[in-house]
Amino acid sequence: MNTENALRTLAEGFDGEVILPEAAGYESARRVWNQLIDRKPAAIARCRTRDDAVSALAVARDTGLEVAVRSGGHSFPGFSTTEGGLVLDLSPMKQIVVGVEQRTAKVGPGVRWGDLTAATAQYGLVPVGGHVADVGVAGLTLGGGNGWFARVFGLACDNLVSADVLSASGKIVRASADENQDLYWGLRGGGGNLGVVLEFTLRLHPVDRLLGGLVMHRLDDAAEVLRLLAQYGRSAPDEVNVAPAILAAPPAPFVPRELHGKPVLALAMCYVGTLADGERELAPMRGFGEPFADLIEPTSFEILQHMFDAQGQSTPYHMRSHLGGPITEELIETVIDFGGRPSSPENAVILLPMGGAVAGVAADATAFRHRDASYCLEIGAAWSAHDENPRTHIDWADRLWTATRSWATGVEVNHLADEGPEGVRRAYGDNYHRLAEIKRAWDPDNLFRLNQNVPPAVAN
Repeated sequence: MNTENALRTLAEGFDGEVILPEAAGYESARRVWNQLIDRKPAAIARCRTRDDAVSALAVARDTGLEVAVRSGGHSFPGFSTTEGGLVLDLSPMKQIVVGVEQRTAKVGPGVRWGDLTAATAQYGLVPVGGHVADVGVAGLTLGGGNGWFARVFGLACDNLVSADVLSASGKIVRASADENQDLYWGLRGGGGNLGVVLEFTLRLHPVDRLLGGLVMHRLDDAAEVLRLLAQYGRSAPDEVNVAPAILAAPPAPFVPRELHGKPVLALAMCYVGTLADGERELAPMRGFGEPFADLIEPTSFEILQHMFDAQGQSTPYHMRSHLGGPITEELIETVIDFGGRPSSPENAVILLPMGGAVAGVAADATAFRHRDASYCLEIGAAWSAHDENPRTHIDWADRLWTATRSWATGVEVNHLADEGPEGVRRAYGDNYHRLAEIKRAWDPDNLFRLNQNVPPAVAN
């Protein structure tokens, strides 16, 4: 059976929807979050059930079509789509089952962090998600997953209890500490290399109210504030998370009019614990200098997770990133220099704190290795889809990435650009070989290669 007939046959027995290029909804269905990516798959299989996913993968395997797996669709390099291949779109699989007594949630691959947080909030429980509500659970978890609670509860991948995985052979298997332990090890940071996760069981944590929000400073004061943060971050308790960012000030009532649209330093803060303890622990950073806005208040994670919704809007986007050690004077000077002259008002430079519970996991305990990192540096270039010179913005991010490379110790695959084998090896370090061996066991033909790819190890 040729490819066209195979796709049409797939559509006949599909609970979801198989969207072919001639369909009215094809143009919107093929689009992904990063508008810089413009690819035309042979078909998009929108899976509603496990059987849909099994059938779609079988067609790809039998016809030789390249497979792209889409959950949240936020892959910066565009790995959630393909040119001429088949997209397994899992976004309709949005089931959430909260186990209150077990403090776990069974989550479908189409669920986004905001959906999961809303579902667990009524029970006084929170998942360990990222910083943006619209990002998908699947991609963030499989790549590592730094978020608001990383220092106190670990990465998203550290909170993966088990996963039901559609393997390259077409079988669905369970991976956990007790079943298929090699696969379980690889899923926690190995990205999409090892299979299609059809259900995640994630650990939840009891958090009700917390202290969080933003403190904002003029860019002229940024160096002194960041120097204090460098000292503060070395001894702050795990319950504290302070992420500095240089970005354009919004046209909001709490921002002086002359700063609207201008680069400023924003400190996103969060304390998990009693409000009294939070007031005390965050006081050194809140009380320093002359911030023009202090928006720290008692809140909930459900609200806090929407703080960066504006930065999560779909635009053309180019991400570069490093994991690195403590904040240094050279790093401060460099990020202020570039952050103060962005190529676009949508650009941002962010330092996401790590340490704490992240560092409490051994480097070889999961595929995610860089447990000694203190911060994740995100360099995000975003611009209007109507901009006729995207190279300007891409170059801005690339130059800042190059200028900060001496500070770097590695990179997380979730923030890795399409940097080829060298970038992937930098992400996995000494864990690369073990991941390649697991890849050989579970995907010897590299069917799942549209990702930060680790090819199967060559048999001896």
